[in-house]
Amino acid sequence: MNITFYGGVREVTGSMHLLASETDRILLDCGMFQGRRKESDRKNRTLPFDPKILTNIVLTHGHIDHSGRIPLVVKNNFKGRVICTRATMDACEFLLLDSAHIQESDAQYLNYKTLRTHLYGMKTSGNVKDISKRKMNVIKKMLKKDRHSLNTDVINAEIQKYRLEYIEPLYTIEEAQKSLNCFDGYPYKETITVGQNMTCTFYDAGHILGSAMCVIHAVENGHSYHIGYTGDIGRFNQPIIEDPTTLFEEKDRNLDLLIMESTYGTRHHGPIEDLKKRLKKIIIDTVERGGSLVIPAFAFGRTQEIVYILHELYDAHEVPRLPVYVDSPLATNLTRVFGEHLEVYDRQTHETFLENGKNPFAFSHLKFTSSVEESMALMREEKSHIVIASSGMCEAGRILHHLRYKIHNPKNTILIVGFMAENTLGRRIQDMGWEYEKSGRVGPPPMVKFLNKVYPLKAHVVRLRGFSAHADQGEMLHFLKHSNLRLKKIAIVHGEEKESISFADRLNSEGFSAFVPYVGEPVQIK
Repeated sequence: MNITFYGGVREVTGSMHLLASETDRILLDCGMFQGRRKESDRKNRTLPFDPKILTNIVLTHGHIDHSGRIPLVVKNNFKGRVICTRATMDACEFLLLDSAHIQESDAQYLNYKTLRTHLYGMKTSGNVKDISKRKMNVIKKMLKKDRHSLNTDVINAEIQKYRLEYIEPLYTIEEAQKSLNCFDGYPYKETITVGQNMTCTFYDAGHILGSAMCVIHAVENGHSYHIGYTGDIGRFNQPIIEDPTTLFEEKDRNLDLLIMESTYGTRHHGPIEDLKKRLKKIIIDTVERGGSLVIPAFAFGRTQEIVYILHELYDAHEVPRLPVYVDSPLATNLTRVFGEHLEVYDRQTHETFLENGKNPFAFSHLKFTSSVEESMALMREEKSHIVIASSGMCEAGRILHHLRYKIHNPKNTILIVGFMAENTLGRRIQDMGWEYEKSGRVGPPPMVKFLNKVYPLKAHVVRLRGFSAHADQGEMLHFLKHSNLRLKKIAIVHGEEKESISFADRLNSEGFSAFVPYVGEPVQIK
């Protein structure tokens, strides 16, 4: 019995671990890498095994860095099932289709740019800068249906005609839709057969709606093995969903190996109860400047947490009642998924909202924008407002356009409410903005490039760490020390290298036996 760590190892994204016995091969998560476009694209397209060898996939939760390559695996002849919780299955219906839409859109745009540059060159002596605006507009008109959509039929035909490099999407919407037929949803604490000699039981991870830790029992050559995988561990006492499980059934307590995340292995969040106070101050400060609050947020989990807390603040009349916009069709759909799974809400949510006949995710000042036209009008809105838009790391989606209109104005605030992976636009804004704030905002503002243009980062950048859906170091130690698990070894994954190594060192100093595997390293389970 062995496990090979293929992704989310000494880095945060791309979670993927292959558990193999003589009869079964179970993939734990099948996540997408995120970060630098070319590097991530190369990693995502390269599967380290033939999907036909897989028995099944056990999926801990729906975030794309854990689920995003499932359509690619299905596309490459995976014949098994995707085993997950019911809420995760429902969420993936929207998350994977949205991911496919992004894959298709990005590929189409890159193909458009390749062809446009080639045609510009054909209209000049080779120096693209020499082309006239009239000729440029003629070419653009040929390649576009209208201002916002590309003429993909023409682009594809012309690329083939001129034998230019053609970018294929990682997978299409149709392929993502097909992959959804492989999903099976189960409740927590139910024993599920996942292989010829393997079973799996899910426990609540407290990370996002439907997130799960799993314990796998396997038998090989008459010997029993017990492997645990935390997926992503949530915080204790956070709003909406239950805390991470600490009491496991007797059959699941003795683990030969626990695979554990370490996203915040060296860091400590602020107390959750301070979030409302801090968010209140940020809103008031922004309003006093006459600005708006722009919040990049993951559509699944973070958006709903922010809406929940804003609802509490508005009900208590603690902040100016600005219009609040959720500008993300995906977040709109996922908020509906939240509304369909009341069984996983915590007691506080029931007492604060449900028992008073209120929907936690609906109040009079909250609006969900759907159309592109509504979104474009909102981007140009000059009256103070709050907008929550995805993607959470500012790598794609409508948030880019809100930033385009708001980033250069010192009246506005960009509120960072989640983890920003290295090499993402969100990380650059976070780090540059923090340095500028520390300097007292003296001197020229930092310059940030996105959407093929450079913008001065004059907006205030504020970070609220407490909104994280990941446990910090203290909470992960709390989980280990207060759970009833008995652990032989702990493999530390899902963290930037320094975080993982430091957390492993801390665990070893606390009497645990922890190590940090390398990418592609097979580890025998004893």
